[in-house]
Amino acid sequence: MNFDKIDRLILDKLQSNSNVTNAQLAIDAGISPPAMLERVRRLEKSGVLKKCVALVDREKLGRGTMVFVSLTLAKHGGEAVANFRDWALSMPEILESYHIAGDSDFLLKVVVRDIKEYEDFALNKMGKEKLIDRVKSTFVLSEMKSETKVEIFK
Repeated sequence: MNFDKIDRLILDKLQSNSNVTNAQLAIDAGISPPAMLERVRRLEKSGVLKKCVALVDREKLGRGTMVFVSLTLAKHGGEAVANFRDWALSMPEILESYHIAGDSDFLLKVVVRDIKEYEDFALNKMGKEKLIDRVKSTFVLSEMKSETKVEIFK
């Protein structure tokens, strides 16, 4: 999909503040509000704009421990990957899951209250899942950078 200057402005503004009004976007782009609404809808329909969300401070919500989990499946192939995907989607502790190449099969971003809650997750959820063979947990000490905004290039 080719993006013109207005499309790039829309994507940039919405990534910075999804609460920006259609009227403000139209003013910023120098077009009418109906024309702006049509452009935003086109970006949504194309799948470029997936969804608008609010970012929360996980520590203020009592979820201050983040763990990156590298794991290897016990079996490989399409069915094993699909079954693992279904399992991962059912786990609220898993915020992100990536099928990767290399020494591990998946990389998970897990958020929990504390180490004790992670131990419960590791032993009683991952540990009982027959799809999983090996697990390596890496605890985050501090976040150096955490962004959601993707740079819009020409």
